[in-house]
Amino acid sequence: MTLSDIRPVIQANELPYQRDQLYGRDRRSVPAARRFAAWSLHYWGLGAWRRADDVSLCVSELATNALVHGVPPGRGFLLRIRYDGETVRVEVHDSGGGVPRIPDEPDEGGRGLLLVSALSDKWGVGERAPGKVVWAEFTR
Repeated sequence: MTLSDIRPVIQANELPYQRDQLYGRDRRSVPAARRFAAWSLHYWGLGAWRRADDVSLCVSELATNALVHGVPPGRGFLLRIRYDGETVRVEVHDSGGGVPRIPDEPDEGGRGLLLVSALSDKWGVGERAPGKVVWAEFTR
């Protein structure tokens, strides 16, 4: 028996769909992540979905937050986009500490997370070793 004998067969129409992309600690990573998200949605037939721009904007905000607050020098972040037929989930994984939050006062910053909160159906932060995962979900 060889590995090819036991490897599962993945069908093109099998849900959930998932795309992962790693990005370096570079300001050009944010527009690249946004293009990747838009391309993924288009590939899955969601390019004309009325919330596609919301997803792309939230990817920009989460990627920016990861670069500014969560990616130590020499590291990067992972963007994961998943679609299960009903929900698009965007996750940004980084290795930095801290827990992102919406500030109490507008002068504290955090307006990006305020946008994510307003545009997504749900968002949150999960643990990762090391670091965290900040995610947002958009239901069709």
